[in-house]
Amino acid sequence: MTEPSEPPMSLLTEKLERRDVLTDLEKAAISDLLDPPREVKALSDIVAEHSRPDHSTLLLGGFAGRYVTLADGRRQITQISVAGDFVDLHSLLMKQMDHGVVALTDVTVANASHRGLRAITERHPHLTRVLWLDTIVDAAIHRQWIAAMGRRTGLAQLAHLLAELCLRLEVVGLARERTFELPLSQAVLGDALGLSAVHVSRLVGDLRESGLVQWVHPTVKILDWDGLVRIAEFDPTYLRLHSEPV
Repeated sequence: MTEPSEPPMSLLTEKLERRDVLTDLEKAAISDLLDPPREVKALSDIVAEHSRPDHSTLLLGGFAGRYVTLADGRRQITQISVAGDFVDLHSLLMKQMDHGVVALTDVTVANASHRGLRAITERHPHLTRVLWLDTIVDAAIHRQWIAAMGRRTGLAQLAHLLAELCLRLEVVGLARERTFELPLSQAVLGDALGLSAVHVSRLVGDLRESGLVQWVHPTVKILDWDGLVRIAEFDPTYLRLHSEPV
């Protein structure tokens, strides 16, 4: 994956400013915080389980997943991160990680030292609140995933995931006209949905046959947004996509 042509912090600030306006000083503080971009290969850990990181990691390109490994080696992906997301901003306040973060594709990332993040909390209270809101959205996404796995059908789960990713990618300019790249295998999607790869394959076929999506890997085009939302019972309020000054 090539390095983004825009400044590393641009995707993050673009997302944050959907909720509240950042001053030039706050944008400069974010820019100064980030180390030069680096590449991580698919299926490699960005943050290892039980590690003690001294930095948080901003995803600049590709897809990453938070995960928990069970005793028998099976893995549950608990959230998918997209470009513009801190994959572990919460690690600033954690002595040890209780989960890991894996590159689901080849990714580009930039580190932000915890020392620098602590300085932001001391010098930039408004920016701190904006970043705090971003972690609140992270928690909201987790709640939706738990509700989906516990109470929704497999088809509704997959529909909900597609609707969520589409809107999150639109915010950072990576989805247009309900079309986006999703270069994730059905096995990875299964790890995220708690389903087998075979089951995911059937569900993808069901969405295609119903006319809701056109899915020619890796491109997903949502043909019937209202229909997809109806099946998923999708309410985007939890993503906080509109202005919410803090």
